Amino acid sequence: MYDPAQLRTFLAVSQTLSFTQAADRLGVRQSTVSQQVRKLEAAVGRQLFSRDTHGVELTEDGEAMLGFARSILEANERAASWFRGTRLRGRLRFGASEDFVVTRLPEILEGFRRDHPEVDLELTVELSGTLHERLEAGRLDLVLAKRSEDRPGGQLVWRDRLVWIGAERLRLDPDRPLPLIVFPPPGLTRARALDVLERHGRSWRIVCTSGSLNGLVAAARAGLGVMAHTHGLIPPGLAPVPERAGLPDLGPVDFVLLYGKHRQEGASHAAAERLAAAILAGPVPRSERFRAEDRYI
Repeated sequence: MYDPAQLRTFLAVSQTLSFTQAADRLGVRQSTVSQQVRKLEAAVGRQLFSRDTHGVELTEDGEAMLGFARSILEANERAASWFRGTRLRGRLRFGASEDFVVTRLPEILEGFRRDHPEVDLELTVELSGTLHERLEAGRLDLVLAKRSEDRPGGQLVWRDRLVWIGAERLRLDPDRPLPLIVFPPPGLTRARALDVLERHGRSWRIVCTSGSLNGLVAAARAGLGVMAHTHGLIPPGLAPVPERAGLPDLGPVDFVLLYGKHRQEGASHAAAERLAAAILAGPVPRSERFRAEDRYI
């Protein structure tokens, strides 16, 4: 009843809440994305997205369609695999940044392991900067990480923004250096935070450094200072620093999928493609702020 291509387009828009970003992900024109969504809405006889000058939101029917779309596409893939008579095998070295692993990734990996039990999945959890380095060195086959400014490639999964977060009771003295909680180098959020503060002439001091997100979160919950973090992945017990604190804007952040540069056809490549498809079809964080140019047209 429903065209799989239209369902994939619907999922891309629902994950990014942006027709522009969905088009970038799918490698098509924005007008094509709009057309595919209109056709799907015509097929179901319901409006799936609400659109205005501020952005795109799923309607109640759109939220319902999310589950149906994933189930239909998963069933379609299982049927195709059955009749191809092939099962994925081999070794897949997958790297992911910790902030995504501790929030959204477990359910995706659980489904992948269930559907492809003969794939030897090796998971590496590291800083995005470290993952980029290991990918370049040929030590990983697929990476989900923040996009690096000096490595602009990758397939967009979703776009969010970096914000300053801390304990709700934290009070910042504007006359004293900003207390920072940071990852060690080559953390990309660390580099962004320090660069932004330097450009705005805001003094700072590092009060905690940890290679573990749990360590940073514990320090932030204790009220030691503030940390830069993805808005859609804010850990429980922490909140964005109010605008009245006067901290400079940290800008957007892209999470992308990247393949190893020694990528070749074969078992690991096929497994990487299948896991990438599962990540792209899975749930992503919702950012509360969208650009006007991303509205439905």
